[in-house]
Amino acid sequence: MESARNQNRIRRRASVSWRGVGWLALLLWSLSSPVHAGDGRQPPQATATVYTEEAAVAAALADNPGLAAIEARARALRAVPEQKGTLPDPRLMFNVMNLPVDSFSFTQEAMTQVQVGISQMLPYPGKLALQEEAALAEAAAAEDQVAELRLKLMRDVRTLWWNLFYLDRALEIVASNQELLRQFVTIAQTKYKVGKGLQQDVLLAQVELSKLLDHEIALQGLRSTVAARFNALLDRPAGAPVQISQRVEETLAELQASDALYAEAENTRPLLRQRARRIEAARLRLELAKKDYYPDFRLGATYGFRSGENPDGSDRADFASFMFSMNLPIHTATRQDKQVDQRTSELNRERYARHDAWARVRAEVAAALADYERARQQVSLFRDGIIPQATQTVASMRAGYQVNKVDFLNLVRAQITLFNYQVQYWKALSEANQALARLAAAIGKETVHE
Repeated sequence: MESARNQNRIRRRASVSWRGVGWLALLLWSLSSPVHAGDGRQPPQATATVYTEEAAVAAALADNPGLAAIEARARALRAVPEQKGTLPDPRLMFNVMNLPVDSFSFTQEAMTQVQVGISQMLPYPGKLALQEEAALAEAAAAEDQVAELRLKLMRDVRTLWWNLFYLDRALEIVASNQELLRQFVTIAQTKYKVGKGLQQDVLLAQVELSKLLDHEIALQGLRSTVAARFNALLDRPAGAPVQISQRVEETLAELQASDALYAEAENTRPLLRQRARRIEAARLRLELAKKDYYPDFRLGATYGFRSGENPDGSDRADFASFMFSMNLPIHTATRQDKQVDQRTSELNRERYARHDAWARVRAEVAAALADYERARQQVSLFRDGIIPQATQTVASMRAGYQVNKVDFLNLVRAQITLFNYQVQYWKALSEANQALARLAAAIGKETVHE
């Protein structure tokens, strides 16, 4: 009897064990589909506007207050040249001449008269033209500054957009891997209950799950920070929800050689045009300073009305007066010479600034191009090599773990490695497109492929 009871007990344990193994096999089968870099969905945000990259750029160009401010300054400077090229306003004069103070009579003295006159200051020939040309150059430089700020705004919006895109994909992958690790925990617990696994496997899976939860918290915090900066560029409330389009072009083309990009930047970058126009404005101001060695002139005419009669009874004749005057530039050592020195230094400053700007543009183009090529190669490596290989490795190890040929630690490590590769793929794709945005701004174009 005792032997029969033992046999029944053994059969019941075997039945429980096989049922546990069957459930375990079902769970592993459900995990057999590999997780691609773009799998997972983000919960929809009903109140958020879905921004594509180009829609975000268009919204920023339309609403950014910093751009509006610099455009208003450019419009103000466009009104200056005509003012600088116009003669000073003439002066209208009213005078009372030789009025006797004993009687204040206009008829007592023959020289008493009421005068009406007008005068006009005439700058030395060429001064007005130089002033207008210098103002035109400054206005054109302001227009270039607007174009430069537009490019920087577009660069910053694109950079933040791709940061948000990467963070969204990373959060999706984290959520997907959290679900996988929860199932791993269930699998480890099941194997442990039926005597096929170890307790440390359960603890290991729980630790890795906690690490993913911590990583998710960090990513969510970073996304909130980036979204606030993105909203600021679009003149939206800092806490407004931001939803990024999930569909992007993952193909990255080869670009021109650096020398061709340098030549293009020299011709199209607004910053360099602005510096060239400021050099021209400084040169014109230097020419204007040299004109101050020559005098300005003033012309005037007055008409004097007289009252009363001459001794012979005839009316007193009115007087006409004409005036010509000019300033005498006699303090040239302390005024005109110093002004020429000042304008010469300003011209040299603008030339040095343009040279420095060109060096910085070349550095920006070189750095952006290097970043793009590095990220493009990484994208190709992850997409075509590392991720498919890691996916096959994880699938193979899952199958091996099911038949107890692979330990749980190696399976978890393989899955975490695949997770890291998937995140790195989206990060490399994001960095490549951010480098393209920087390269476009460095060259002076809205997009590199224009």
